[in-house]
Amino acid sequence: MITDIKQLDLSKQYTYADYLTWRFNERVELIKGWVLKMSPGPNRKHQEIVGEMHLALGNFLHQKPCKVFLSPFDVRLPVSSKVGKHDTVVQPDITVVCDEQKLDQQGCMGAPDIVIEILSPGNSKREMKDKFDIYQESKITEYWLIDPIREFAIIYTLDDQENYVGSRTYTSGDTLTSSVLNDFKFELNAIFDNE
Repeated sequence: MITDIKQLDLSKQYTYADYLTWRFNERVELIKGWVLKMSPGPNRKHQEIVGEMHLALGNFLHQKPCKVFLSPFDVRLPVSSKVGKHDTVVQPDITVVCDEQKLDQQGCMGAPDIVIEILSPGNSKREMKDKFDIYQESKITEYWLIDPIREFAIIYTLDDQENYVGSRTYTSGDTLTSSVLNDFKFELNAIFDNE
């Protein structure tokens, strides 16, 4: 059993089976088998945004088939791997899953319907490049990216060729809507104008 992240060889790839045996405090994700340390504890603004969005989604989805989950929540994506071998495990800030068959005791196995990532200074490159590619390849219908520092949001949605198409840039005063969740509306003033 691995009890300290220093016991891992970060120059090699790991599987989901390996990931399940790790018992250390640091939070990590597996991106195509490579271990990536997650940013240290999120700041207050990040947590306020996650809380507001989770509350809005939770209220909207109450007694509906889709479920909303907060990180830490393992999403296992079979990206560029054999069927049944999940070497990509991510923990989006917020995950919406509408297919109950994808849920098990460990989290979500397969592509959720929506993932929402709130950028932090330490992970912006990863969110905007690596995770974008992984979420697109995994065919996650919507990927919401929110930047609390520059106060904007972009929603990426899969097109007919299964490529992400970005929305316009949403800012304070705008309302986010979803192609997955009909009638859901989220006012960005709730997270950008609350200083």
